[in-house]
Amino acid sequence: MGQLIVLGYPDAAEAEEVRRELVGLQQDHLIALEDAVVVVHHSEGKVELRQALNLTAAGAVSGGFWGTLVGLLFLNPLVGAAVGAGVGAASGAMTDLGINDGFLKEVGEALGPGKAALCLLVKEATTDRVIEKLRRHAGHTQLLQTNLSHTDEDHLKELLDQAKQQAEALRLS
Repeated sequence: MGQLIVLGYPDAAEAEEVRRELVGLQQDHLIALEDAVVVVHHSEGKVELRQALNLTAAGAVSGGFWGTLVGLLFLNPLVGAAVGAGVGAASGAMTDLGINDGFLKEVGEALGPGKAALCLLVKEATTDRVIEKLRRHAGHTQLLQTNLSHTDEDHLKELLDQAKQQAEALRLS
């Protein structure tokens, strides 16, 4: 099971930017993510979940493919594709991989209006290298919640504090 880390940001744009950078770091094999969701608490009170993967769309595409294939076997590919896409979309909409949506909505409700959080389910990471790469965001990053051990959480907080100090020193010089 992955490690849950919830980071708070002053706005959705920065949370989205950090998520994009983490995907790049994943390609460099510095982090392996199971899920990365941006949660936004809009000023009017609505909570929005910005999933990294749209399971409904993925299910529709997959179902459409398999439906067409089955339809070809029964000489009616259009009906097969339509039924397959519908079933695939329905199963994709009911699938909840990664971080539980109920938990994500609770996080969103706890955020202040206009604020955002980046909720990560991390398989593995080279923590110090990841934080080094994301140092410019450290001044705005707040560790909101984690399921790490107390020792690992303290180490992560220490690394974030060091990155904040380094970012501040670079900004002042």
